[in-house]
Amino acid sequence: METQKFNYDNNIVRAFLYATIAFGLVGFLLGLTAALMLFYPELPEFLFGTDDTTIKSLASGNIQGLINTQGALGFGRIRMLHTSAVIFAFVCNSFFCGAYYSMQRLLKTRMYSDTLSWMHFWTWQIMIVSVVITFLMGINTSKEYAEHEWPIDILITISWVIFGINMFGTIAKRRVRHLYVAIWFYLGTWIAVAMLHIFNNLEVPLSFTSWKSYSIYAGAKDALVQWWYGHNAVAFVLTTPVLGLMYYFLPKAADRPVFSYKLSIIHFWSLIFVYLWAGPHHLQYTALPAWAQAVGTGFSIMLIAPSWGGMLNGLLTLRGAWDKVRENPILKFFVVAVTCYGMATFEGPLLATKSLNKIGHYTDWVIGHVHIGALGWNGFMAFGIVYYLIPVMWRTPLWSKKLANWHFWLGTLGIIFYAVPMYISGFTQGLMWKQFNPDGTLVWKNWLDTVTAIIPYYKMRFLGGLFYISGAILMVVNVIKTIRAGSFQKNVPAEAPALANIGSARKEGEGLHLWIERTPRIMAILAFITVAIGGLVEIIPTLTLKQSVPTITAVKPYSPLELEGRDLYIREGCNACHSQMIRPFRDEIVRFEGKNGQYSKAGEFVYDRPFLWGSKRTGPDLHREGGRNPDSWHFKHMYNPRITSAGSIMPRFPWLISNKLDKKQMVDKMKLMKNYFDVPYTKAQIDSANQWADNQAKGIVKRIYSEAADVKQQVEKDRIAKGGSFVPLEDREIVAMIAYLQRLGTDIKTTQIQTASADN
Repeated sequence: METQKFNYDNNIVRAFLYATIAFGLVGFLLGLTAALMLFYPELPEFLFGTDDTTIKSLASGNIQGLINTQGALGFGRIRMLHTSAVIFAFVCNSFFCGAYYSMQRLLKTRMYSDTLSWMHFWTWQIMIVSVVITFLMGINTSKEYAEHEWPIDILITISWVIFGINMFGTIAKRRVRHLYVAIWFYLGTWIAVAMLHIFNNLEVPLSFTSWKSYSIYAGAKDALVQWWYGHNAVAFVLTTPVLGLMYYFLPKAADRPVFSYKLSIIHFWSLIFVYLWAGPHHLQYTALPAWAQAVGTGFSIMLIAPSWGGMLNGLLTLRGAWDKVRENPILKFFVVAVTCYGMATFEGPLLATKSLNKIGHYTDWVIGHVHIGALGWNGFMAFGIVYYLIPVMWRTPLWSKKLANWHFWLGTLGIIFYAVPMYISGFTQGLMWKQFNPDGTLVWKNWLDTVTAIIPYYKMRFLGGLFYISGAILMVVNVIKTIRAGSFQKNVPAEAPALANIGSARKEGEGLHLWIERTPRIMAILAFITVAIGGLVEIIPTLTLKQSVPTITAVKPYSPLELEGRDLYIREGCNACHSQMIRPFRDEIVRFEGKNGQYSKAGEFVYDRPFLWGSKRTGPDLHREGGRNPDSWHFKHMYNPRITSAGSIMPRFPWLISNKLDKKQMVDKMKLMKNYFDVPYTKAQIDSANQWADNQAKGIVKRIYSEAADVKQQVEKDRIAKGGSFVPLEDREIVAMIAYLQRLGTDIKTTQIQTASADN
């Protein structure tokens, strides 16, 4: 058969490689900033200005500079920016970099379309920049790992479809009959992410000129869909594509074939099937239907088998090549990465069991667990790929193996100093929260006691982050030096015989999986069915059965002012630190609701779009916050938390007190809720929305003034000083925020305590 000549496109690989390195540093720096703010919440004041004389500041001695930031450096926004930068910018760019390099060589062809390759690259990078801008502005949906608002969701979809067309087109013109295992994982990833992204991000925009939107799901239903997505974003963005890269780059670096072809088959199909069922384990003991929680636990435990099958397949590929690990920094990174994958995928199912979940959920234990995967598995795989590609693409040896080894050891120390303190911190939190005195009272009644106890571990975590980013900086130096010494080749000549057309029908004696491997269309269909089953079984019954969310007649829709306050709560990323879900444990009921309290019910969240149950308690749960503290306390707490709560690590929100509340869209929000989601607002309520909001605001201000004369005096001084530009306190954002916080949990009242277990 005639040999065909063609060129591999290294140019697009280089672009994604540069993006990986650049956004990796950005993601690490944002994570380091968030870690610093958890024991030094005064960081924004230090940078921009403060009226607190006990804090040093780089700016002048007033708070206007901090107000002018409008919360851009607030912890809630930095945290969501960090997670998005690491997931979508660092890990996804590293996947695209490795996929564009490996696909061409595995399929013996250039990418289907150079134009599509570059469209994919630029749409993805524009999306990332848009995320940075919007998140810093407070434009987000609050849904974890999916905080992007609807225009960015559309851009992600467009970019992902472009990538898919290019990938399937490349497969169609391949010169290799059977698809290698790495390609299976790329296909499965593309199909699953497309399905997850679309279904989780179904939302109704307030208008086509507004960035604001509301999820089509509410409360418990939104929670199920979100964590079906959230868990599987970890599965199909942070795991399966990186496994595909492992199956290509680890054997290449070790110069050994994959340990077991059969194990690869079992690993792929069992992993993509089981993963989609496991999402509800993030919602144990919550208001989610019990059957969904049980299914999530069962499938999470089953995940150990395929996950460890993949880990062993990777590590055993190095049989007979362990001597190379001592000398080759690339293999060092890969070995630790695969080991961290095994650790994380063993720990995850354990945390999914109810026995451990009731201790670990909402604590730093989960943060440590997640970062074993992010720093170890994702980070080290990306670093290994960078070190592999740079010498190959620039046709020169790595500038310094010694520097690469320094990077490896600094990174490994970083992982240890990050994860171990977070485990200790998590155990400490979980046990302190649940400890009772013999007389039935909480030992640690003051929430701040459980916060100050773990500050030393936050400082150690920050040190771990410093080690990790220091290693990444050494990598940048090494990469720059290697590139300068080498010569880049945009188009790499290659040749291979054309693929004969033998039809897609299965041949006599041909193994089933061999047939599937050479028929990409069938493989794609089977992969879609495999990943879709779990979602269909779990989500459709929950969304369609009205009985899954019992109605509570006492629960009423939010008032227009409360609706605005809830949107402000989302804007500031408050759900990053506060949950709104009291689980049926004695300690949570006593702590968050009092002696005659009640745990959270699914029917209480029917008007919550999106849900705000949270996944981490840095601050206390707020679901029963309404009426616990006076309005003036919330006012002062938002202005400076350390006034009301000495030792608090909550950031300040002074702009809420200065900003005028924008009510222009308030009526439109109510109309959208009524017209699209059947929220029972009456026509009279909508028509009188502004008056309703004004009356509620006046009541809040009246209470603030009666409770805090100093606040009244300060507002009066501002009125005299500003004259015509003065904004009455009734019209400011802080009043809407207080209205929302004071509403939380006030719809139902009971004197009966019902818990899952008296020993909890």
